Amino acid sequence: MAKQFDSISDTLRAFVERQHIFFCASAAQDTRVNLTPRSTDSLRITGPNEALFLDLTGSGNETAAHVIADGRLTLMFCAFEGPPMILRLYGRGRVVHRDAPEFTPLFAQHIGGDIPVNARQIFIQDIDLVQTSCGYGVPLFEYTRERPALRNWAADKSDADIRAYWGEKNRTSMDGLPTGVFDDT
Repeated sequence: MAKQFDSISDTLRAFVERQHIFFCASAAQDTRVNLTPRSTDSLRITGPNEALFLDLTGSGNETAAHVIADGRLTLMFCAFEGPPMILRLYGRGRVVHRDAPEFTPLFAQHIGGDIPVNARQIFIQDIDLVQTSCGYGVPLFEYTRERPALRNWAADKSDADIRAYWGEKNRTSMDGLPTGVFDDT
């Protein structure tokens, strides 16, 4: 039932754009596999073989550590509404940290608006394989709304507060790999 493609077609791009959540998987040699659910509100398909998404400050920074150490990155989308389907984007990731010179132009070009105080980095995925599968086992869910908790957490934080948090919680992965938030990779 699975089908593989060299790139994202217009039909698959439309499927991605209808989703509200995706899952991001990464790992490096001798580390735990990280699998993170993410909102699609700042995910963009920027070409037939490229996707990017804004990463907001959170309790960990595993994806950055894995991408820096290994590069492999998989994004998965599931149809929780409508016809069943699973879409996986396989490839290699790059991290553009908030302090990198290309961060602001990249943000302006693909995401737009004001940069959130808790914006940590942008992940860019260079896609080398696109795969669909049936999704028959994925349950149906109704989307209600985005959770405001992360936005509310950052609402009263200053840039210095966010950077202090990075220093405390985001400098290394749970397996001790550097995440690059302070260019110490």
